[in-house]
Amino acid sequence: SQSCSSLIQFKDSFSIIEDASSDCNEIVGLKSYPKTNSWKEGTNCCSWDGVTCDHLNAHVIALDLSCSWLYGNFPSNTTLFLLPHLLKLNLAYNDFNFSKIPSEFGRFTSLFYLNLSNTWFAGEVPSQVSHLSKLVSLDLSRIEEQSPIDKYALEGLVHNLIEVRHLFLDGMGMSSVNAHVFMNLSSSLRSLSLADCYLQGKFPKNIFDFPNLNLLNLGGNQNLSPDPLKFNRSSNLEHLDLLWMSSSTEFIDSVDNLQALKYLDLSGNSFFQGLSVSITNLSSLEYLIIRGANIFGLPDSMGNLVSLMFLDRFNSNLSGTVPRSLGNLLQLTHLDLSWNQLSGQIPRSLGNLLQLTHLDFSQSQLSGQIPLSILNLTQLKYLGITENSLEGSIPNEVTAFPNLIYLYLDKNLLNGTLPSWLYTAPSLKDIDLSQNQFSGHIKESQSRSLEYLSLKNNKLQGPLPSSIFQFLNLTLLDLSSNNLSGVIEFHMFSNLSNVEYLDLSYNSLSLTSNTTSSVNHILPNLTNLLLSSCNLSEFPQFLKGLKSLEWLDLSCNKIEGKIPQWMQEVGNDSLTYLNVSHNSLTEVEHFPCKNIEVLDLSSNLISGNLPIPASTIINYLSGSIPQCFGNLSYSLQFLNLKKNKFYGTIPPTFAERFQLNNFNLNGNLLEGPLTPSILNCNGLEVLDLGNNKINDTFPHWLGSLP
Repeated sequence: SQSCSSLIQFKDSFSIIEDASSDCNEIVGLKSYPKTNSWKEGTNCCSWDGVTCDHLNAHVIALDLSCSWLYGNFPSNTTLFLLPHLLKLNLAYNDFNFSKIPSEFGRFTSLFYLNLSNTWFAGEVPSQVSHLSKLVSLDLSRIEEQSPIDKYALEGLVHNLIEVRHLFLDGMGMSSVNAHVFMNLSSSLRSLSLADCYLQGKFPKNIFDFPNLNLLNLGGNQNLSPDPLKFNRSSNLEHLDLLWMSSSTEFIDSVDNLQALKYLDLSGNSFFQGLSVSITNLSSLEYLIIRGANIFGLPDSMGNLVSLMFLDRFNSNLSGTVPRSLGNLLQLTHLDLSWNQLSGQIPRSLGNLLQLTHLDFSQSQLSGQIPLSILNLTQLKYLGITENSLEGSIPNEVTAFPNLIYLYLDKNLLNGTLPSWLYTAPSLKDIDLSQNQFSGHIKESQSRSLEYLSLKNNKLQGPLPSSIFQFLNLTLLDLSSNNLSGVIEFHMFSNLSNVEYLDLSYNSLSLTSNTTSSVNHILPNLTNLLLSSCNLSEFPQFLKGLKSLEWLDLSCNKIEGKIPQWMQEVGNDSLTYLNVSHNSLTEVEHFPCKNIEVLDLSSNLISGNLPIPASTIINYLSGSIPQCFGNLSYSLQFLNLKKNKFYGTIPPTFAERFQLNNFNLNGNLLEGPLTPSILNCNGLEVLDLGNNKINDTFPHWLGSLP
């Protein structure tokens, strides 16, 4: 049919790119997939994904291509406009590459639903959209960031859309708009969303007189202040978002009249203590979000919110203790009280919250032990109590936390052995128990889902379990600063191809290369490698294959002699940090230097004249100067040559080539004279020339340095 042909031509004008609908999965949680892949010529388009036809006459009456991976310019003469019977059109969450919104959308005179949100159109909304007088729902949210809408165009839109019940204009630039224009909307209005619109001045309080208003979102309009008002008990409002506004308590002191309210977001506002009490009278409330808001305390009456499923009070200056009455909120699935000043113990009553999937008390001042009742929370997916003062052991039960994915208990005073469920929990991806006082051995694990494992700064001992080398999805492994022991051969890491960060420093481990094994291709995605104090006697051969390495620390080992020539290729152009201090190196002719910002060669046995950079080398060249110093990056910020055997004078132009802010030559055999030109380096903050043979009198120019 003609309609099917028009749809095929419309499909062919776009590319299919998954990233065009990335926000669907990441932000909205909707499934995205290329719906038009099912559109085949010669088949009935009424059976295609996203297409709905009138069953009587086969006219295409609805088209839902939201989250369909469409990418490309939206042509003004597209065949989409040849579908005159469309009643519903949803193109949300595609990427139309900053095309202008065609005025031809005004042709869809029968349309009652139009959604162009998050489509990366550009420019102003054409006035023809306001001619769609049958529209019941219009969503133009976040077409592009701060897409402007002319105040006259908005007035026309409001005036003509006499049937509209749902109006979403989030992210449209309305700094020139008088908010009172919205009072001309239909009295049947149910949803009005104007988040992040740069609205200014007073918002009309009469908006709450709309008898059917169900949703109001004014969040993010920091220069908008609603008129003082009293909510009345007959209000049907279920969703109220006043995120980051300049509201006063006078505005919402009757919030407890909103008995139908299910969703309330007051984040980023400043209200008095009394507000929390009035909120706790909202028996229908399911979502309460007050992030970054200056409200003190959690009243015991929070336990009255028996319908509450989601409570987020992140960074709200909360003090006092966690009320036991939170254990009455049996429907709660999400509890975030992180980044506050809460003190005292975690109440045992939280073990009543059997529906809880997310629990976060991070960055507070909680003390005492983790209550045993936490083992009741079998639905937990996220448990975060980082940076508190918890002590004692982690509650243990072999079958605990079968659904846990993220575990963050770092920076506490926890001790004892690691709990047995840690090795059997089937869904765990992230474990961070660093900076505690755990002891005992790391045992063999059955888990294969781990992606992040940090146990640094504890008192763990014994050998590494073999299962740790089978975590195929691992991207970070940090076991530094424990008492782990044993010999590790680099080929044991050959299965960990996804690891980007590896730190085994400061244990009693001995790392070695088995010369019979090829190790050139292990850890190919490594960006950070820290092997300080690992009893290394040579530069590990597998470094040759690391093309993305950014940070390399081989300090405090037993590496002797020269840096091998092949080290020049390590990290290609990516390496910015190199620390080979506290070894027994005698020559540093070869090392990767193109983009080095921090270079630490201190406490080695390097001798000879202090080398001169390439840009000034012509006048000072001698056969013994390591040429590699002349190739150092202009962005070099930290150069530590402390405790070596450099002698002679400091070349007067040594520092001027770099961006050095810290230059350490302490403990060498350098002699004077000192000249101002050695400090001809913008940003130099630290210069250490101590413990050399410089006998000059104190140079007068040092006193005038900035």
